[in-house]
Amino acid sequence: MIESSFEEVSFRRVTEEQEAFSKAWVETQINDSTNELVVLRQVIPWQFIINQLTQFYETNSGRLGKPLRVMVALLILSRLRALSDDKVVEQVKENRYMQYFCNVPDTEIANFVDPSVLCRFRQRLGEKGMTIIETEVFELLQQSGVIKRDTLMMDSTVLSSNIIHPNDVLLIYKAFSKMCIFASSHELPFWWNQSHLKKQWRAFGRSKEGERASYLKEFYALFTPALETFCTHVEMLKASEKDLESEKEKAQNLLTLLTLLKDQTQQKLSGEQHIDNRIVSLDEIDARPIKKGKSHPSCEFGTTLQMSFNRQGFMITTENLIGNPSDKTLYGNTLNLFVHRMHGYPDVSVTDMGFRSRENIKNTPKSISHVFLGRSDDVATDQQEYCCKARSATEGFIAVAKHFRGFGKSLYHRIHGDKVWTLMCQTAYNLKKFLQLYRDEKLEEKSLIMLGLSV
Repeated sequence: MIESSFEEVSFRRVTEEQEAFSKAWVETQINDSTNELVVLRQVIPWQFIINQLTQFYETNSGRLGKPLRVMVALLILSRLRALSDDKVVEQVKENRYMQYFCNVPDTEIANFVDPSVLCRFRQRLGEKGMTIIETEVFELLQQSGVIKRDTLMMDSTVLSSNIIHPNDVLLIYKAFSKMCIFASSHELPFWWNQSHLKKQWRAFGRSKEGERASYLKEFYALFTPALETFCTHVEMLKASEKDLESEKEKAQNLLTLLTLLKDQTQQKLSGEQHIDNRIVSLDEIDARPIKKGKSHPSCEFGTTLQMSFNRQGFMITTENLIGNPSDKTLYGNTLNLFVHRMHGYPDVSVTDMGFRSRENIKNTPKSISHVFLGRSDDVATDQQEYCCKARSATEGFIAVAKHFRGFGKSLYHRIHGDKVWTLMCQTAYNLKKFLQLYRDEKLEEKSLIMLGLSV
Protein backbone atom coordinates (compact mmCIF):
# COMPACT_ATOMS: atom_id res chain seq x y z
CA MET A 1 0.00 0.00 0.00
CA ILE A 2 0.97 3.65 -0.09
CA GLU A 3 3.39 5.20 2.37
CA SER A 4 2.01 7.21 5.27
CA SER A 5 3.66 10.36 3.97
CA PHE A 6 1.15 10.50 1.13
CA GLU A 7 -2.23 12.09 1.38
CA GLU A 8 -4.95 9.44 1.46
CA VAL A 9 -6.77 9.24 -1.85
CA SER A 10 -9.63 6.88 -2.50
CA PHE A 11 -9.77 4.85 -5.71
CA ARG A 12 -13.50 5.44 -6.01
CA ARG A 13 -12.86 7.88 -8.85
CA VAL A 14 -9.37 7.02 -10.05
CA THR A 15 -10.58 3.71 -11.49
CA GLU A 16 -13.30 5.27 -13.59
CA GLU A 17 -12.56 4.53 -17.27
CA GLN A 18 -15.35 6.26 -19.16
CA GLU A 19 -15.21 7.76 -22.60
CA ALA A 20 -15.17 11.53 -22.10
CA PHE A 21 -16.19 12.45 -25.64
CA SER A 22 -19.27 11.87 -27.73
CA LYS A 23 -19.05 10.66 -31.31
CA ALA A 24 -20.26 14.07 -32.48
CA TRP A 25 -17.48 15.84 -30.52
CA VAL A 26 -14.81 13.59 -32.06
CA GLU A 27 -16.13 14.10 -35.60
CA THR A 28 -16.16 17.87 -35.08
CA GLN A 29 -12.89 18.40 -33.20
CA ILE A 30 -10.62 15.53 -34.32
CA ASN A 31 -10.15 15.93 -38.05
CA ASP A 32 -6.93 13.93 -38.51
CA SER A 33 -7.41 10.27 -37.64
CA THR A 34 -3.73 9.58 -38.44
CA ASN A 35 -2.45 12.02 -35.81
CA GLU A 36 0.01 10.19 -33.57
CA LEU A 37 -1.96 10.94 -30.41
CA VAL A 38 -5.15 9.56 -31.96
CA VAL A 39 -3.30 6.37 -32.95
CA LEU A 40 -1.68 5.95 -29.54
CA ARG A 41 -4.97 6.59 -27.75
CA GLN A 42 -6.30 3.56 -29.57
CA VAL A 43 -3.22 1.40 -28.97
CA ILE A 44 -2.23 1.99 -25.32
CA PRO A 45 -3.86 -0.60 -22.99
CA TRP A 46 -5.35 1.94 -20.57
CA GLN A 47 -7.60 -0.39 -18.62
CA PHE A 48 -4.89 -3.00 -18.01
CA ILE A 49 -2.63 -0.25 -16.65
CA ILE A 50 -5.37 1.24 -14.46
CA ASN A 51 -6.32 -2.14 -13.00
CA GLN A 52 -2.77 -2.68 -11.75
CA LEU A 53 -2.23 0.86 -10.46
CA THR A 54 -5.19 0.74 -8.08
CA GLN A 55 -2.93 -1.02 -5.55
CA PHE A 56 -1.31 2.36 -4.83
CA TYR A 57 -4.59 3.82 -3.51
CA GLU A 58 -6.74 3.35 -0.41
CA THR A 59 -9.88 1.31 -0.96
CA ASN A 60 -12.35 2.73 1.56
CA SER A 61 -11.12 6.14 2.68
CA GLY A 62 -9.71 9.44 1.48
CA ARG A 63 -10.83 12.16 -0.84
CA LEU A 64 -11.70 11.51 -4.48
CA GLY A 65 -8.57 11.29 -6.60
CA LYS A 66 -7.91 12.29 -10.18
CA PRO A 67 -8.82 9.61 -12.75
CA LEU A 68 -5.86 7.31 -13.40
CA ARG A 69 -6.68 7.39 -17.11
CA VAL A 70 -5.91 11.12 -17.13
CA MET A 71 -2.83 10.91 -14.91
CA VAL A 72 -1.18 8.08 -16.83
CA ALA A 73 -1.85 9.85 -20.12
CA LEU A 74 -0.22 13.04 -18.80
CA LEU A 75 2.89 11.11 -17.77
CA ILE A 76 3.21 9.46 -21.18
CA LEU A 77 2.47 12.69 -23.02
CA SER A 78 5.08 14.63 -21.05
CA ARG A 79 7.80 12.26 -22.30
CA LEU A 80 6.42 11.92 -25.83
CA ARG A 81 6.65 15.69 -26.26
CA ALA A 82 9.51 16.37 -23.79
CA LEU A 83 7.37 18.72 -21.68
CA SER A 84 7.62 19.78 -18.06
CA ASP A 85 4.66 19.25 -15.72
CA ASP A 86 3.56 22.87 -16.13
CA LYS A 87 3.85 22.79 -19.91
CA VAL A 88 2.06 19.49 -20.44
CA VAL A 89 -0.96 20.69 -18.43
CA GLU A 90 -0.91 24.03 -20.24
CA GLN A 91 -0.80 22.43 -23.69
CA VAL A 92 -3.56 19.94 -22.92
CA LYS A 93 -5.79 22.94 -22.26
CA GLU A 94 -4.83 24.48 -25.62
CA ASN A 95 -4.63 21.45 -27.92
CA ARG A 96 -7.65 19.34 -28.82
CA TYR A 97 -5.57 16.30 -29.78
CA MET A 98 -3.78 16.33 -26.44
CA GLN A 99 -7.10 16.80 -24.66
CA TYR A 100 -8.51 13.84 -26.58
CA PHE A 101 -5.44 11.68 -25.79
CA CYS A 102 -5.72 12.45 -22.08
CA ASN A 103 -9.51 11.94 -22.06
CA VAL A 104 -10.27 15.29 -20.41
CA PRO A 105 -13.84 16.46 -21.15
CA ASP A 106 -14.65 20.09 -22.00
CA THR A 107 -16.50 20.52 -18.71
CA GLU A 108 -13.27 19.91 -16.74
CA ILE A 109 -10.58 21.27 -19.06
CA ALA A 110 -10.19 24.68 -17.38
CA ASN A 111 -8.94 23.29 -14.07
CA PHE A 112 -8.67 19.55 -14.59
CA VAL A 113 -5.38 19.14 -12.69
CA ASP A 114 -2.71 21.22 -10.98
CA PRO A 115 0.82 20.55 -12.30
CA SER A 116 2.06 19.76 -8.78
CA VAL A 117 -0.25 16.74 -8.70
CA LEU A 118 1.89 15.08 -11.37
CA CYS A 119 4.94 15.17 -9.10
CA ARG A 120 3.00 13.62 -6.23
CA PHE A 121 1.58 11.02 -8.61
CA ARG A 122 5.07 9.95 -9.73
CA GLN A 123 6.17 9.73 -6.11
CA ARG A 124 3.14 7.63 -5.28
CA LEU A 125 3.80 5.17 -8.10
CA GLY A 126 7.59 5.09 -7.78
CA GLU A 127 9.68 2.62 -9.73
CA LYS A 128 7.14 -0.18 -9.25
CA GLY A 129 4.28 1.82 -10.76
CA MET A 130 6.36 3.09 -13.67
CA THR A 131 7.43 -0.48 -14.38
CA ILE A 132 3.77 -1.45 -14.67
CA ILE A 133 3.10 1.26 -17.27
CA GLU A 134 6.21 0.43 -19.31
CA THR A 135 5.62 -3.32 -19.14
CA GLU A 136 1.98 -3.16 -20.21
CA VAL A 137 2.85 -1.01 -23.24
CA PHE A 138 5.80 -3.23 -24.19
CA GLU A 139 3.91 -6.51 -23.80
CA LEU A 140 1.04 -5.27 -25.93
CA LEU A 141 3.43 -4.43 -28.78
CA GLN A 142 5.25 -7.73 -28.34
CA GLN A 143 2.15 -9.92 -28.18
CA SER A 144 0.69 -8.21 -31.25
CA GLY A 145 3.81 -9.17 -33.21
CA VAL A 146 5.19 -5.66 -33.57
CA ILE A 147 8.40 -6.28 -31.57
CA LYS A 148 10.60 -9.09 -32.92
CA ARG A 149 13.32 -10.98 -31.04
CA ASP A 150 15.56 -11.72 -34.02
CA THR A 151 18.64 -9.80 -32.81
CA LEU A 152 20.04 -8.64 -29.47
CA MET A 153 22.11 -5.44 -29.68
CA MET A 154 23.55 -4.12 -26.42
CA ASP A 155 25.67 -1.20 -25.29
CA SER A 156 26.10 1.11 -22.31
CA THR A 157 26.06 4.88 -22.04
CA VAL A 158 25.88 7.59 -19.40
CA LEU A 159 22.61 8.99 -18.08
CA SER A 160 23.85 12.41 -17.01
CA SER A 161 22.63 13.94 -13.77
CA ASN A 162 21.12 17.42 -13.68
CA ILE A 163 24.14 19.10 -12.06
CA ILE A 164 26.65 21.79 -12.98
CA HIS A 165 30.21 20.78 -13.75
CA PRO A 166 31.73 19.96 -10.35
CA ASN A 167 34.94 21.23 -8.79
CA ASP A 168 36.46 20.48 -5.39
CA VAL A 169 36.09 23.98 -3.94
CA LEU A 170 32.45 24.15 -5.00
CA LEU A 171 31.73 20.87 -3.19
CA ILE A 172 33.15 22.22 0.07
CA TYR A 173 31.22 25.47 -0.34
CA LYS A 174 28.05 23.41 -0.90
CA ALA A 175 28.86 21.46 2.25
CA PHE A 176 28.77 24.70 4.23
CA SER A 177 25.39 25.44 2.64
CA LYS A 178 24.10 22.06 3.89
CA MET A 179 25.35 22.80 7.40
CA CYS A 180 23.76 26.25 7.16
CA ILE A 181 20.36 24.66 6.49
CA PHE A 182 20.88 22.30 9.42
CA ALA A 183 21.79 25.18 11.74
CA SER A 184 18.78 27.25 10.68
CA SER A 185 16.30 24.38 11.06
CA HIS A 186 17.55 23.66 14.59
CA GLU A 187 17.95 27.34 15.57
CA LEU A 188 21.71 27.09 16.02
CA PRO A 189 24.21 29.92 15.39
CA PHE A 190 26.76 29.33 12.65
CA TRP A 191 29.92 27.81 14.09
CA TRP A 192 32.11 29.19 11.30
CA ASN A 193 32.85 32.66 9.97
CA GLN A 194 30.17 32.98 7.29
CA SER A 195 31.29 36.41 6.05
CA HIS A 196 34.88 35.22 5.60
CA LEU A 197 33.65 32.11 3.79
CA LYS A 198 31.64 34.18 1.30
CA LYS A 199 34.54 36.56 0.79
CA GLN A 200 36.86 33.69 -0.09
CA TRP A 201 34.23 32.17 -2.38
CA ARG A 202 34.00 35.41 -4.33
CA ALA A 203 37.77 35.57 -4.53
CA PHE A 204 37.85 32.02 -5.84
CA GLY A 205 35.36 32.94 -8.54
CA ARG A 206 37.57 35.82 -9.70
CA SER A 207 40.81 33.84 -9.60
CA LYS A 208 42.64 32.52 -12.65
CA GLU A 209 42.93 28.82 -13.34
CA GLY A 210 46.53 28.59 -12.16
CA GLU A 211 45.65 30.17 -8.81
CA ARG A 212 42.77 27.90 -7.89
CA ALA A 213 44.76 25.01 -6.39
CA SER A 214 45.70 27.08 -3.36
CA TYR A 215 42.02 27.83 -2.62
CA LEU A 216 41.25 24.13 -2.12
CA LYS A 217 43.74 24.00 0.76
CA GLU A 218 42.21 27.10 2.31
CA PHE A 219 38.63 25.87 2.02
CA TYR A 220 39.65 22.47 3.37
CA ALA A 221 41.23 24.19 6.39
CA LEU A 222 37.94 26.00 7.04
CA PHE A 223 35.85 22.89 6.47
CA THR A 224 37.66 20.44 8.77
CA PRO A 225 36.95 22.17 12.15
CA ALA A 226 33.41 23.06 11.02
CA LEU A 227 32.75 19.38 10.27
CA GLU A 228 33.98 18.36 13.72
CA THR A 229 31.54 20.77 15.37
CA PHE A 230 28.76 19.53 13.08
CA CYS A 231 29.51 16.00 14.22
CA THR A 232 29.02 17.12 17.84
CA HIS A 233 25.64 18.70 17.00
CA VAL A 234 24.51 15.54 15.24
CA GLU A 235 25.44 13.39 18.24
CA MET A 236 23.47 15.73 20.51
CA LEU A 237 20.51 15.53 18.14
CA LYS A 238 20.60 11.73 18.18
CA ALA A 239 20.60 11.76 21.97
CA SER A 240 17.59 14.07 22.10
CA GLU A 241 14.14 12.59 22.74
CA LYS A 242 12.08 15.44 21.32
CA ASP A 243 13.34 15.26 17.73
CA LEU A 244 11.82 12.97 15.13
CA GLU A 245 13.67 9.84 14.08
CA SER A 246 13.48 10.98 10.47
CA GLU A 247 15.36 14.19 11.35
CA LYS A 248 18.02 12.21 13.19
CA GLU A 249 18.46 9.86 10.24
CA LYS A 250 18.66 12.77 7.80
CA ALA A 251 21.34 14.48 9.91
CA GLN A 252 23.35 11.26 10.23
CA ASN A 253 23.22 10.68 6.46
CA LEU A 254 24.49 14.23 5.87
CA LEU A 255 27.30 13.72 8.37
CA THR A 256 28.34 10.51 6.64
CA LEU A 257 28.33 12.26 3.26
CA LEU A 258 30.35 15.26 4.46
CA THR A 259 32.86 12.99 6.21
CA LEU A 260 33.37 11.13 2.93
CA LEU A 261 33.86 14.47 1.18
CA LYS A 262 36.51 15.43 3.74
CA ASP A 263 38.36 12.15 3.25
CA GLN A 264 38.24 12.42 -0.55
CA THR A 265 39.44 16.03 -0.45
CA GLN A 266 42.39 14.92 1.69
CA GLN A 267 43.18 12.25 -0.91
CA LYS A 268 43.07 14.89 -3.64
CA LEU A 269 45.41 17.20 -1.70
CA SER A 270 47.76 14.26 -1.19
CA GLY A 271 48.10 13.93 -4.96
CA GLU A 272 45.99 10.84 -5.62
CA GLN A 273 44.74 10.70 -9.22
CA HIS A 274 42.07 8.02 -8.89
CA ILE A 275 39.57 8.18 -6.03
CA ASP A 276 36.96 5.43 -5.72
CA ASN A 277 33.29 6.48 -5.63
CA ARG A 278 34.23 10.11 -6.13
CA ILE A 279 31.52 12.52 -4.99
CA VAL A 280 30.60 15.03 -7.68
CA SER A 281 27.45 16.50 -6.09
CA LEU A 282 25.98 16.73 -2.60
CA ASP A 283 22.47 16.64 -4.05
CA GLU A 284 22.98 13.86 -6.61
CA ILE A 285 25.06 11.63 -4.37
CA ASP A 286 24.75 8.60 -6.70
CA ALA A 287 26.32 10.49 -9.62
CA ARG A 288 29.89 9.57 -10.52
CA PRO A 289 32.48 10.77 -13.04
CA ILE A 290 32.28 8.31 -15.95
CA LYS A 291 34.57 8.08 -18.98
CA LYS A 292 33.40 6.15 -22.03
CA GLY A 293 36.42 6.71 -24.27
CA LYS A 294 34.87 9.56 -26.26
CA SER A 295 36.70 12.72 -27.24
CA HIS A 296 33.77 14.94 -26.30
CA PRO A 297 32.73 14.95 -23.64
CA SER A 298 35.72 13.07 -22.26
CA CYS A 299 33.99 12.69 -18.89
CA GLU A 300 30.30 12.75 -17.97
CA PHE A 301 28.71 12.93 -14.54
CA GLY A 302 25.81 10.63 -13.75
CA THR A 303 24.99 6.93 -13.68
CA THR A 304 25.63 4.11 -16.13
CA LEU A 305 22.72 3.10 -18.35
CA GLN A 306 22.92 -0.37 -19.90
CA MET A 307 20.55 -0.82 -22.83
CA SER A 308 19.55 -3.52 -25.28
CA PHE A 309 17.67 -3.22 -28.57
CA ASN A 310 16.35 -5.49 -31.29
CA ARG A 311 17.18 -4.91 -34.96
CA GLN A 312 14.05 -2.84 -35.51
CA GLY A 313 15.30 -0.38 -32.91
CA PHE A 314 12.88 -1.13 -30.06
CA MET A 315 14.43 -0.70 -26.62
CA ILE A 316 14.08 -4.08 -24.95
CA THR A 317 15.81 -3.75 -21.58
CA THR A 318 17.42 -1.04 -19.46
CA GLU A 319 19.52 -1.13 -16.28
CA ASN A 320 20.62 1.84 -14.16
CA LEU A 321 23.90 1.34 -12.31
CA ILE A 322 26.00 3.50 -10.00
CA GLY A 323 29.56 4.13 -11.16
CA ASN A 324 31.20 2.72 -14.27
CA PRO A 325 31.15 -1.08 -14.17
CA SER A 326 33.04 -2.90 -16.90
CA ASP A 327 30.95 -3.82 -19.93
CA LYS A 328 32.37 -7.34 -19.65
CA THR A 329 30.54 -7.80 -16.33
CA LEU A 330 27.23 -6.55 -17.77
CA TYR A 331 26.99 -8.86 -20.78
CA GLY A 332 25.58 -11.94 -19.04
CA ASN A 333 22.85 -10.19 -17.09
CA THR A 334 21.72 -8.12 -20.08
CA LEU A 335 21.50 -11.28 -22.17
CA ASN A 336 19.41 -12.98 -19.47
CA LEU A 337 17.09 -9.96 -19.18
CA PHE A 338 16.59 -9.93 -22.96
CA VAL A 339 15.81 -13.66 -23.06
CA HIS A 340 13.39 -13.37 -20.14
CA ARG A 341 11.52 -10.42 -21.60
CA MET A 342 11.38 -11.76 -25.15
CA HIS A 343 10.51 -15.32 -24.01
CA GLY A 344 13.33 -16.90 -25.98
CA TYR A 345 16.82 -16.55 -27.41
CA PRO A 346 17.64 -14.20 -30.29
CA ASP A 347 19.20 -15.60 -33.46
CA VAL A 348 22.01 -13.04 -33.33
CA SER A 349 23.82 -11.26 -30.49
CA VAL A 350 25.79 -8.10 -31.36
CA THR A 351 28.06 -6.05 -29.09
CA ASP A 352 31.30 -4.07 -29.35
CA MET A 353 34.80 -5.00 -28.16
CA GLY A 354 34.10 -3.67 -24.68
CA PHE A 355 31.93 -6.71 -23.93
CA ARG A 356 34.43 -9.19 -25.35
CA SER A 357 35.96 -11.74 -22.97
CA ARG A 358 36.67 -15.46 -22.99
CA GLU A 359 34.10 -15.98 -20.28
CA ASN A 360 31.36 -14.18 -22.22
CA ILE A 361 32.17 -16.14 -25.38
CA LYS A 362 32.15 -19.40 -23.43
CA ASN A 363 28.93 -18.69 -21.51
CA THR A 364 26.85 -17.49 -24.46
CA PRO A 365 24.17 -20.16 -25.00
CA LYS A 366 24.50 -22.36 -28.09
CA SER A 367 20.88 -21.50 -28.89
CA ILE A 368 22.15 -18.17 -30.26
CA SER A 369 23.28 -18.96 -33.79
CA HIS A 370 25.60 -15.99 -34.34
CA VAL A 371 27.56 -14.15 -31.63
CA PHE A 372 29.35 -10.96 -32.70
CA LEU A 373 31.55 -9.48 -29.95
CA GLY A 374 33.25 -6.72 -31.90
CA ARG A 375 35.19 -8.77 -34.50
CA SER A 376 34.03 -9.67 -37.97
CA ASP A 377 35.59 -13.14 -37.76
CA ASP A 378 33.32 -13.95 -34.80
CA VAL A 379 30.61 -14.89 -37.28
CA ALA A 380 30.37 -16.60 -40.65
CA THR A 381 31.19 -14.59 -43.76
CA ASP A 382 27.56 -14.37 -44.84
CA GLN A 383 26.65 -12.79 -41.47
CA GLN A 384 29.49 -10.28 -41.21
CA GLU A 385 27.82 -7.44 -43.10
CA TYR A 386 24.58 -7.87 -41.14
CA CYS A 387 26.39 -7.81 -37.80
CA CYS A 388 28.58 -4.82 -38.66
CA LYS A 389 25.52 -2.84 -39.75
CA ALA A 390 23.68 -3.89 -36.60
CA ARG A 391 26.60 -2.69 -34.49
CA SER A 392 26.55 0.68 -36.27
CA ALA A 393 22.79 0.88 -35.84
CA THR A 394 23.18 0.44 -32.07
CA GLU A 395 25.13 3.69 -31.90
CA GLY A 396 22.37 5.37 -33.89
CA PHE A 397 19.62 4.09 -31.61
CA ILE A 398 21.48 5.35 -28.53
CA ALA A 399 22.08 8.72 -30.19
CA VAL A 400 18.35 9.08 -30.88
CA ALA A 401 17.54 8.02 -27.33
CA LYS A 402 19.92 10.58 -25.82
CA HIS A 403 19.25 13.53 -28.10
CA PHE A 404 15.54 13.15 -28.85
CA ARG A 405 13.95 10.81 -26.28
CA GLY A 406 15.11 12.22 -22.94
CA PHE A 407 18.00 9.86 -22.15
CA GLY A 408 20.56 12.66 -22.36
CA LYS A 409 19.89 13.89 -18.82
CA SER A 410 17.80 12.68 -15.90
CA LEU A 411 15.80 15.40 -14.18
CA TYR A 412 14.97 13.24 -11.15
CA HIS A 413 17.10 12.68 -8.06
CA ARG A 414 19.45 9.81 -7.21
CA ILE A 415 19.48 6.30 -8.63
CA HIS A 416 15.81 5.74 -7.75
CA GLY A 417 14.86 8.84 -9.71
CA ASP A 418 17.07 7.77 -12.62
CA LYS A 419 15.21 4.46 -12.79
CA VAL A 420 11.82 6.22 -12.84
CA TRP A 421 13.08 8.64 -15.52
CA THR A 422 14.45 5.74 -17.59
CA LEU A 423 11.17 3.80 -17.48
CA MET A 424 9.17 6.86 -18.55
CA CYS A 425 11.56 7.60 -21.41
CA GLN A 426 11.66 3.93 -22.46
CA THR A 427 7.87 3.90 -22.73
CA ALA A 428 7.90 7.01 -24.91
CA TYR A 429 10.83 5.72 -26.99
CA ASN A 430 9.08 2.47 -27.89
CA LEU A 431 5.80 4.24 -28.67
CA LYS A 432 7.71 6.60 -30.99
CA LYS A 433 9.40 3.63 -32.67
CA PHE A 434 6.00 1.99 -33.14
CA LEU A 435 4.66 5.17 -34.74
CA GLN A 436 7.64 5.29 -37.09
CA LEU A 437 6.99 1.75 -38.33
CA TYR A 438 3.26 2.45 -38.55
CA ARG A 439 3.75 5.56 -40.71
CA ASP A 440 6.23 3.71 -42.93
CA GLU A 441 3.71 0.87 -43.36
CA LYS A 442 6.20 -1.71 -42.05
CA LEU A 443 3.79 -3.44 -39.68
CA GLU A 444 2.07 -6.69 -40.57
CA GLU A 445 -1.67 -6.66 -41.16
CA LYS A 446 -2.35 -9.12 -38.34
CA SER A 447 -0.51 -6.82 -35.91
CA LEU A 448 -2.65 -3.87 -36.98
CA ILE A 449 -5.80 -5.93 -36.49
CA MET A 450 -4.74 -6.98 -32.99
CA LEU A 451 -4.05 -3.34 -32.10
CA GLY A 452 -7.43 -2.21 -33.42
CA LEU A 453 -5.92 -0.18 -36.24
CA SER A 454 -7.35 -2.29 -39.04
CA VAL A 455 -10.34 -4.53 -39.66
